[in-house]
Amino acid sequence: MTFPQPSDRSGRTERQSFIERRRQKIREEVERNRRGEYKVPTWVLALALVLMVGGWLALIFMA
Repeated sequence: MTFPQPSDRSGRTERQSFIERRRQKIREEVERNRRGEYKVPTWVLALALVLMVGGWLALIFMA
């Protein structure tokens, strides 16, 4: 019993659909952002917190 080998064509189709799904996700995100439904990523909030606490500690220790 032999199994069909994947062809280059199926790889291209899979790659194309991956790219198309990625583009669709980006389009949807841009549309949400234009409507004002954007959210600040967690890492940005964490960085802001670290910078504020670091600045506060620097003021305390260097005063």
